[in-house]
Amino acid sequence: MSWLWAIIVGFVLGLIAKAILPGKQQIPLWLTTIFGILGSILGNAVAGWIGVEDTKGIDWTRHLLQLIGAVLVVGVGDMVWASLKGNRQRA
Repeated sequence: MSWLWAIIVGFVLGLIAKAILPGKQQIPLWLTTIFGILGSILGNAVAGWIGVEDTKGIDWTRHLLQLIGAVLVVGVGDMVWASLKGNRQRA
């Protein structure tokens, strides 16, 4: 069940990250989900490093760090995807 939640959270975070980033991203939906999962893992790691991975109640700081990680990974991943595909045109 944890893999299902990871995919759902990665999908949602990837879509939110694409909405936050300016311009049109060229990555497909499946890659958006993978980048969202990676961003979530990155955010969880940073939350662990700064000591906010487990708090009482809702972990807003951890969730914000996951979103920031997803924005970073989607942004960098989109640039890499565009350079690999050869279509560097931005809207």
